[in-house]
Amino acid sequence: MTGSGGGDLEPTEEAIPGKIRSERIYTGRIVNLDRDTVRFPDGSVGELEMVRHPGASAIVPFVSEPTGDDPQILLLRQYRYAAEEYLYEIPAGRLDPAEEPLACAKRELREETGCTARSVEFMFTMFTTPGFTDERIHVFIATGLERGEPKREADEFMTVEAVTLSAALRFIQEGRIKDGKTALAILFAAGFRAGQ
Repeated sequence: MTGSGGGDLEPTEEAIPGKIRSERIYTGRIVNLDRDTVRFPDGSVGELEMVRHPGASAIVPFVSEPTGDDPQILLLRQYRYAAEEYLYEIPAGRLDPAEEPLACAKRELREETGCTARSVEFMFTMFTTPGFTDERIHVFIATGLERGEPKREADEFMTVEAVTLSAALRFIQEGRIKDGKTALAILFAAGFRAGQ
């Protein structure tokens, strides 16, 4: 990468940061890889490799009322090849073409846990790792769960565990929840939803 970068520079009219051009290097089933020529805020130009992702939705499923003393949530214990271990995660998955984030969240909840929810509310949208990917995850909270049968994909190996919110927060504190979206979603739900 070329260019000086850094600092708290305000872009001038002549040096508005952004993409100048893009070259597709790889097209995959889940992600694409582009080499972008970029103008930085100081006016310099460089190249960045960017992983392009269609986006995803994730959902914190509450088994009991979120405003209760110590409500239960569902967590997945899922094998992740990239991490080379089992991780605790909330249900989540990639947006299908033209799929709305809310529809994706409901679909992933049903497919991964077998549950449907009486109420699904939007909480926030996050970037996963904006240093090299444009992936955004839209995060929801689900209440009023009804159990059913999961319909997982062939490469999904997971179990569903009901844990109290206090236990989930302890898992984050102890480093047992290592997945960023899961930790942030649980903290958000605990701090901004469960306390209402």
